[in-house]
Amino acid sequence: MGFLGSIVQAAAFVLDAVLSIYFWIVIISALLSWVNPDPYNPIVRFLRGVTEPVFYKIRSWIPFAVVGGFDLSPIVVLLGIQVCKIVVVQNLARLAFSLGGGSPMM
Repeated sequence: MGFLGSIVQAAAFVLDAVLSIYFWIVIISALLSWVNPDPYNPIVRFLRGVTEPVFYKIRSWIPFAVVGGFDLSPIVVLLGIQVCKIVVVQNLARLAFSLGGGSPMM
């Protein structure tokens, strides 16, 4: 595989890993919202710190993000992550394959 193909494949791999990690962070954060954990716990603070800005943005864009006290913004974020993985990561992997002739990673 050529140098440029390797760079693009590495970018696709890293982006896939970051999106997968954030996917699980969103799921854990949504589950924690059901049990009302200690807000001073550093893990809870980290999870809220990395998810609440995204949830807030979704809630401001979509007026029906909160329906009957049920917050749909984590579901919207999870769907967005999956769309990014399908559209962006797979196309980057295809581009890397076409640039270098190696095997596609996905």
